[in-house]
Amino acid sequence: MTAHTWLSAYPPGVPAEIDPTQYQSLVALMEEAFAKYANRVAYSFMGVDISFAQTDRLSLSVAAYLQGLGLAKGDRVAIMMPNVPQYPVAVAAILRAGYVVVNVNPLYTPRELEHQLKDAGAKAIFILENFASTLQKCLPATPIKHIVMCAMGDQLGLFKGALVNYVVRSRKKLVPAYDLPQAVRFNAAVAKGGKSGFAKPALNSNDVAVLQYTGGTTGVSKGAVLLHRNLIANVLQSEAWNQPVMQDLPADQQPTSVCALPLYHIFAFTIGMMLSMRMGGKLLLIPNPRDIPAVLKELQKHTIHSFPAVNTLFNGLANHPDFNTVDWSHLRVSLGGGTAVQSSVAKLWFEKTGCPICEGYGLSETSPSVSCNPVTGKEFTGTIGVPIPGTAMKLLDEDGNLCAPGERGEIAIKGPQVMAGYWQRPEETAKVMTADGYFKSGDIGTMDERGYFKIVDRKKDMILVSGFNVFPTELEDVVAQLAGVMECACIGMPDDKTGEAVKLVIVKKDPDLTEAAVRAHCRENLTGYKQPKVVEFRADLPKTPVGKILRRELRPAP
Repeated sequence: MTAHTWLSAYPPGVPAEIDPTQYQSLVALMEEAFAKYANRVAYSFMGVDISFAQTDRLSLSVAAYLQGLGLAKGDRVAIMMPNVPQYPVAVAAILRAGYVVVNVNPLYTPRELEHQLKDAGAKAIFILENFASTLQKCLPATPIKHIVMCAMGDQLGLFKGALVNYVVRSRKKLVPAYDLPQAVRFNAAVAKGGKSGFAKPALNSNDVAVLQYTGGTTGVSKGAVLLHRNLIANVLQSEAWNQPVMQDLPADQQPTSVCALPLYHIFAFTIGMMLSMRMGGKLLLIPNPRDIPAVLKELQKHTIHSFPAVNTLFNGLANHPDFNTVDWSHLRVSLGGGTAVQSSVAKLWFEKTGCPICEGYGLSETSPSVSCNPVTGKEFTGTIGVPIPGTAMKLLDEDGNLCAPGERGEIAIKGPQVMAGYWQRPEETAKVMTADGYFKSGDIGTMDERGYFKIVDRKKDMILVSGFNVFPTELEDVVAQLAGVMECACIGMPDDKTGEAVKLVIVKKDPDLTEAAVRAHCRENLTGYKQPKVVEFRADLPKTPVGKILRRELRPAP
């Protein structure tokens, strides 16, 4: 492979490298934005705007509150919330106080939550009250000592906030009963922290900023250790990549991005929240992207320039009858990631908005962006594009050697955005890092003569549901705990809506075991996107001579 073949595909003005050393930490990046854009809107949520200055003040108060709890520098603090304003405030507060953010999926079951909190050693958690009952069920088994309880209406003002909380709690019944008397309300933490002293910690670019949990190759959820410099690099790489279409926005238009992907997912965390902060942009926080009519109603109120999303969201929006009630004429960047973008969806989106979907590629381990199609392109390429500034990619064969041109191989990635390793799992880190510093992705790809990469298969048996990783090992372990199951295996099957869906194949021990019982057990122990779409009972499973289940043989022939 010729070094940096792909640079010729870069649009004019996109640099080959970026300088991640321009910020000492993510905190320096955020504090620059707080000062530079103080009077601008940072976040818009349910019709209420929150300025950079307000975000600065709130996060400083919460940072002081956290320090008052006696946490030590580097302690882990979890956030278990959807896209509400308390999320970015909590992130800024945790980092400013010198701690580490642990992003948690709020739809986790008690079993999944317990594993992550224990593995991270999290001492404190910010949680939306809607999910407090889940925490209560596993709390005694976790290291959590401090709970900051948030409500939907916390930052919406006295009257509107009270109304929203009443609707959420009493009308929609979205807050199951819980009993956590030690929890402190978010607004009370702000008030208390506002009266406390704040000691600014010394931070450097090699300090840990985020633990981003991912299944990795074994299916055991583990934390990708993202340093301040990894995330800074990815923000600057993404900004440089978008520059050709974002640099000439009219002076009266503030860069505005839609944040419909969940902030606990690294795609939205970096490309939504952190990039918007760097650009002095307005971020539209969408708490429930599944409610397409509500999303479109919110978007009608704004001039939108950037929209990172997954294929299912682009598809759901573009096919909705209210799609044209939104003014899409200012849209400059439609970034598709998380899972493959379908050509039919890309075609429809382009027809309806005039802004092509730029497909990119990334992983939790790479902060996340690694490659992308040029934002100036008009044709859908069906590829994951070319490596972004400062990034190198290559294809390796089974023995770790460089593949010959045109050969399929495992995509390996090197760049300033690549994680420091897996949290407290050196042996797992060693499995995915090469001697020359490349991260082995587990994705099998090809590269054409222009340097464009395409994913053609996966080395590991991972299933990708709407951009979320589902690892068969975890699902099989959970199902095997059900008394009537002799053995089981799960595979991915193609799905028009989610890209892939989970198929579960079971050999019964108890002939009376029903599909309903299996589904009830899965609901109790696995979050929504891990649920099997199809449950099938068989007399036996295909195995190797030594008895290892052959998942691949369960898949229909291509």
